[in-house]
Amino acid sequence: MQFDLLVVGASFAGIACAREAALAGQRVCVIDRKPHPGARLHTTGLLVREVAEIGWLQAMPAALTRPIPAVCVYAPSMRHVRLQASGYHFLATDTGGLLRWMVEQARCVGVVFCWGTALSSLVRDEGGWSVNRSFRARYLVGADGPHSKVARLCGLSANREFLAGIELEFAGGRLHDAQALHCLVDRRLAPGYIGWAFQGVGMLQLGFARRHAVGQAVDVAALLDRLAPLIGERAARPSGRRGGMIPCGGVLPRVFGDRVLLVGDAAGLVSPLTAGGIHTALRYGSMAGSAAADWLRGRAPQPAETLRGRYPAFAIKRALRWAFDRFQSDRLTEWAIGSRLSRSVIGRLYFHKRSAASDVLPAPPLGPSKAPAERDQAG
Repeated sequence: MQFDLLVVGASFAGIACAREAALAGQRVCVIDRKPHPGARLHTTGLLVREVAEIGWLQAMPAALTRPIPAVCVYAPSMRHVRLQASGYHFLATDTGGLLRWMVEQARCVGVVFCWGTALSSLVRDEGGWSVNRSFRARYLVGADGPHSKVARLCGLSANREFLAGIELEFAGGRLHDAQALHCLVDRRLAPGYIGWAFQGVGMLQLGFARRHAVGQAVDVAALLDRLAPLIGERAARPSGRRGGMIPCGGVLPRVFGDRVLLVGDAAGLVSPLTAGGIHTALRYGSMAGSAAADWLRGRAPQPAETLRGRYPAFAIKRALRWAFDRFQSDRLTEWAIGSRLSRSVIGRLYFHKRSAASDVLPAPPLGPSKAPAERDQAG
């Protein structure tokens, strides 16, 4: 089968890239080893509001998302602060449903998807690429995750720094405060990152990520114990589980080659500090698809020349990641929760420029003693 562009990996980045190239009139194929879109999820699926402001994603069905307007940040003692920014919210998603919807949008503009098709071989020739001996393409995109096989077979850079994450799903579970994303900063439970809890679409989602160390056990029982005061109801056993490795070293030094490029996690396009990657995956995936299409039509130089310098450097976030890894302290976290200056910094971290409008609310008692509306007005 002959295509102009072949994308390996039906990730957020891969779907966005394929759709953009197809819109420009290219013949595009996406291969993925999963049996169907949304299988074997690795991401929480929590979106920043900016994702819903991307043109084609403004049509996301409302049933696939749930707005979360506030953030509660906890110290190890569970002392906490509640933050909001006027007009801003995060979006919990039915992640599998969202990916299926995105695939359908890409199909509608001509993208061909081949499920259950793992990348097994790549051969480079003058006309482009022979993939698995069954596909031919003039250009190749690797959107195949943090351990990209495209990167390895094409001699591109590989991710070396990771967070290891795990998330449990409890169908029908609920939080006492369902209007907030709850984040626990605890060096013993989650060194280098955080634990979290939020009310997803039809489920309760609880998880944490930590600096990856080979042979280090993931203490799920400790997670459930620490987050227990936040939970109003959950089943004894999770209904689902997701997780995996999250790159945290920033954009890799070599993500472009002759007629090949990497996007999404494969390229390290994940914030080294916050580990957020869906917005950047969609943005730069679309950018890569457009650049590849322009080259394929003879209207621009190779995408490497177009995109080099446009991928984010994450310089400040890499510096903050370095500092957090080395100087994270539970005692410092306890102090920061009580400091107005530190709360302002936390607000900027979560709400960015909108943090100027953040409303820092006094922390209410944990547990079911107050309804969410009463807690919002506490103090």
